[in-house]
Amino acid sequence: MTAWRQAGLNYINYSNIAAKLLRQALKPDLRADAIKRADTHIKITKWENGKPIKESTY
Repeated sequence: MTAWRQAGLNYINYSNIAAKLLRQALKPDLRADAIKRADTHIKITKWENGKPIKESTY
């Protein structure tokens, strides 16, 4: 069994933690660019009977 599973994490959580630590380890000039790329936005639209009902942005 992998270490991240033994720690009670799923792969997504493990991957997010590893990416965050890697960004923190970068030199300051590269860190700023990496942090900008890490910011993501997700748009979720709930559909009912083939028509959009509610739209949320995260």
